[in-house]
This record gives sequence, structure tokens and C-alpha cells, in this order.
Amino acid sequence: MARLVVIAVLAIAAPLGAMGPAGAAPAPVEPTTGGYNSPSCRPAPAHPRPVILVHGTWTDSAQTWQTLAPALTGQGYCVFAIDYGRHAAGSTENLMDLVGGDTITRSATTLARFVDRVRRETGSARVDMVGHSQGALVIRQYLKFDGGAPGDPARNTVNTVVTLAGTNHGTTFDLNQTIGAIGEMLGIPVVRLAATTVGPSYVEQMVGSPFLDRLNAGGDSRPGIRYVVVGTRDDTVVTPPERTFLRAGPGATVRNTWVQDGCGTRQVDHMQMTSDARAVWIVLDALDPSYRATHPAPCR
Repeated sequence: MARLVVIAVLAIAAPLGAMGPAGAAPAPVEPTTGGYNSPSCRPAPAHPRPVILVHGTWTDSAQTWQTLAPALTGQGYCVFAIDYGRHAAGSTENLMDLVGGDTITRSATTLARFVDRVRRETGSARVDMVGHSQGALVIRQYLKFDGGAPGDPARNTVNTVVTLAGTNHGTTFDLNQTIGAIGEMLGIPVVRLAATTVGPSYVEQMVGSPFLDRLNAGGDSRPGIRYVVVGTRDDTVVTPPERTFLRAGPGATVRNTWVQDGCGTRQVDHMQMTSDARAVWIVLDALDPSYRATHPAPCR
């Protein structure tokens, strides 16, 4: 019950902030540190598609991509990263203004605008994407409902999607979902309090949420998209970890892999999936299959 009390206290203490048009999605935020988000970058023939990095819940791009972004730029990619999901003007949710806390639907709309800008600035018809944790859902929402993969592969704006410990089929957040359900049974409005304080995306990622039912209805994939889905057996955020994996539908390809495949003793937790050397290698290999010819997979 202590966790529920903390949530209730946060709901009371959270500042209301400035109010604006109800339901308006925050504008995309584009950090300029780490050698990425350069509007003058033009993709080279070896890597013709820009790579867009999409962080997870309550952690921004600067924290998430300290290792992967330089690894990609070092290989000659044009790399872009977005901070999304802050408190939406006029909303009574995510009053703590946590990054990645807003509804996943609004975050995907923010991502759609960012993708359009990247394509316009780089002159690229398509991009590749890497999403960590909730970032996988934001990408998939964009693909299905915001124009990223409208059904005709010729009109897709995305070629390859790599997800790292994505909450693709929901999570119990270890025991948190059970604790919340008990609280609801006792009359504590846990779902509403969580959405009000830390944001609705937390609840939307729970197993069986209406958001996930809608996103996964009709299949996990979109035609013409190539998916590489990476999980870790040590995940205690995506629980059980197998829920990260996707099933290929018509016209799509899906490769599901554990970061421990081929290196069974490796220990990688949920957050380390963006910085672990083997996970980074898998991303680079997914974006360019010729990478492995000159860079053996690390296992130590």
C-alpha cells in the first residue's frame, strides 16, 4: 500500500502549471548534443536512410543514447533523436511533466511531425528507427495510425525498426500491476492517480490495456516494414520479458532475438539495452548487415 500512498501524495503535490488549448500535443524537442540532430547532415550512399532514436518512459534522449548515438554517427549515419511526451497544455494528466509520460497516441503524433522534418531536412524518402522500451510502442503507433506505414508499402516512410526491450505486448511492471489492481479493489483510484501524476503512458503499457488491445489488433506488424526485436532475459521492467517479441504479418519480416543469444552468460538489464556493447552491435548489424563482416559480435 505504500506505493499507492506515494502516488496519491504526488497527485496532491504536483503543480498545475500553465494551461493552454486542451489536448494539444507538445512540440517536438530536438537536443543538439551528442553529435546528432544536425539539420545539415546528408546521408551518405553507404547509409542512405537517417536513423531516428526514440527513448522510453521517464528518460530523455540525452540519457538514453549516450552510447548508441555516437556509435551510429561514428559509422557515418545521420542520427536524429527526439524528446517526447511532456505535459500537454490544458491536460490534467502527467502533471509532473515527465518526459515520455503523455499518452502514447499524442507522443506518436509528435514523432510523426519529427519524422516529416527529418525527411525534409535530409531529403530522404525513408528513415530507420530504433526505439527503447515505450519507444517501441510510439514507433508502432506512428506506423499504424499516423502515416508511417499506411498499408501500401510503396508509401511507407520507414524501412527498418529496431526495438530494444520494447513493451510491445505490455508488461506487469513486475508486481506493480497486481498491487494497482488490489488498490482499485479497495476503492483507491490507482489508474487515475497514476495518469494524473506520472502520466497515462505508464498505465497504457500494462498488459491488457485498451491502448495495447487497439495497437495489436489485427497483427503486430505493418506491410513492408522490417523489424528486429531485441529482448533481454534479465528484464525486470518488461515482465515477462518474452512480451517484447513480435509476430510477422503479411508483407513484413520480424527477427526476434535475445541479447544473450550466442552469449548465454551475458547479464543486461532493461536500461542497459541502450548501452550494452552486444546490444549496440545488434542495432548496427540490423541497420547494415554488412557490419558483421568487419566487426565480430562482442561477448565478454
